[in-house]
Amino acid sequence: VVVSGTDIARPNGQTLTTGADAPAFGPSARLDFELEMGAIVGCASELGHAVTVAQADEMIFGYVLLNDWSARDIQAWEYQPLGPFQAKAFATSISPWIVTRAALEPFRTATPEREKELLPYLHEPKPMLYDIELSVLMRTRDGTDTTICHTNYSEMYFSAPQQLAHHTSSGCAMTPGDLLGSGTISGPEKDQRGSLIELSWGGKEPITLEGGATRSFVEDGDTLTLQGVAKGDGFQIGFGACTATIQPAVKFP
Repeated sequence: VVVSGTDIARPNGQTLTTGADAPAFGPSARLDFELEMGAIVGCASELGHAVTVAQADEMIFGYVLLNDWSARDIQAWEYQPLGPFQAKAFATSISPWIVTRAALEPFRTATPEREKELLPYLHEPKPMLYDIELSVLMRTRDGTDTTICHTNYSEMYFSAPQQLAHHTSSGCAMTPGDLLGSGTISGPEKDQRGSLIELSWGGKEPITLEGGATRSFVEDGDTLTLQGVAKGDGFQIGFGACTATIQPAVKFP
């Protein structure tokens, strides 16, 4: 986990191309961002004991913007059968400020309407999401800026307290400083999709940037900036930008 402003080297890993009999090793060609919020745990839970959603809410100290960088081609191979490893291990970027839960209290809002009833241990005693406007700006190597995503934290299906309660339901102990990523925050409209794999529909529909360049995935020299703000009556609370520039792939000695 690195703070905003830290450059990220394109990861190497194993990938399997269509029709190949064995994986090859090299730089990821399908590097992606994921627009997320991160919840910072402020107090511990006990090993072997679960917490309620209400208790989980009280355990959360505050929130940050989080970019869960993903190498989609490496991830696709690693999913067979074990799940992502190097596809996620190289970096996660967070914004410089932790905005406390108390500061976000005026912006509480409910999750979207659910199609199916949740199991009882996930029921929320009150609204657990926040009305936080989110956006992603891409700057190309030549300095051209394009806002490629607008969405809101209120689009999440599960809140951070629900995720934390579920995490402890197995008896897993949480400790102060633990960081929980929300998962990609996307809305129903195309410009609300919080990753390039969604925005470009897996690379089949490249997005067009200001100046005419196109992107299916992140290229070397691209800078991604996540921004978030909660707007009140005559005031607003921001998180500071979550920014990183992609550098060429890791070099071996």
